[in-house]
Amino acid sequence: MLQVANVDLYYGASQALYGVNLEAKPGEVTCILGRNGVGKTSLLRALSGHQSIKNGDIAWEGSPLNKLSPSDRARMGIAYVPQGREIFSQLSVLENLKTGFAALPRSQRHIPEEIFTLFPVLKAMLKRRGGDLSGGQQQQLAIARALVTRPKLLMLDEPTEGIQPSIIKDIQNVIAKLRDRGEMAIVLVEQYLDFAYELADSYVVMDRGSVVLSGTGETMDKEEVRGYMTV
Repeated sequence: MLQVANVDLYYGASQALYGVNLEAKPGEVTCILGRNGVGKTSLLRALSGHQSIKNGDIAWEGSPLNKLSPSDRARMGIAYVPQGREIFSQLSVLENLKTGFAALPRSQRHIPEEIFTLFPVLKAMLKRRGGDLSGGQQQQLAIARALVTRPKLLMLDEPTEGIQPSIIKDIQNVIAKLRDRGEMAIVLVEQYLDFAYELADSYVVMDRGSVVLSGTGETMDKEEVRGYMTV
């Protein structure tokens, strides 16, 4: 389980997160919702080790993460798919996938065939440059690259941003399959409420760096949540 307790985060003198609490369990999707600029990405950056926290505690499977680097966290099975995908545009699809090997021992440095079962379009594009793919295909590649690391915790920052509806549905199906295996905790930052509502086992809504609503997916009041997601 991922446990986040009373996390404060600053950028210089500006505070971005205020006492944030969060849990994420294997076999569940935890959705983080809210409008732009409320701290969702800052929270994921704190969880992945790309941004230090000022106060509070972050733990994975009972082990504290506060002082660990992003690479150390990756070796513990924590994978982060950032907003905007950040694939290597000049590398081929295959080379992009192989960048996930950095977090793995030599014995595991191969691409599981399951990757191509989940994302069959990538198998036909292994020699194409990442920059030549469509936005939706790049998003699939970014998720596949994270899955190469065999994560126990998968964090996705707005995977539906700027991609076509058919691929949004494909990504939704992949996330559901990964969740239903019961082995992986998934933290999903999303602005597309219907997408999040279909997947959420639990959710938190953020506003101005704080958690203002939380609960189970079954009890989510979509209209109340929507009020925190519209400008």
